[in-house]
Amino acid sequence: MATFSPEERIRLDAQLSQRTIQLDPNGYVLIKLDREKGELIVEWFSNGINEQGLATNPETGEVLACKGSAPREPIKIFRGRSAKELGISLAETNEQPFISKLDHALYIGRELQRAEACLENGNNYVQD
Repeated sequence: MATFSPEERIRLDAQLSQRTIQLDPNGYVLIKLDREKGELIVEWFSNGINEQGLATNPETGEVLACKGSAPREPIKIFRGRSAKELGISLAETNEQPFISKLDHALYIGRELQRAEACLENGNNYVQD
């Protein structure tokens, strides 16, 4: 039976993070930590998607830059004490659906687990 080292798993994870993805037309999230309150924060932002598959500001049609652009205000902010609590809030909200793609839901779940681990062990969290 083949076994994989932690280094091989890290390399595989980094490689998978570089693949091309289709954006979720329902929007994107930024995940943050509130260490003072011991909470995870999910900020949800709406977006459009242009013909090239790039995220755009739904009001202006302008392509959203990954870095350096003017900050946008989130449409909704979710707070929770655990990845599970936030995942349930996102999935079971009675408001508009915030996630429309399965791969996006899986990504958010993974990131919430990582963020929760960082909150627990004091490490910095950087969203993938």
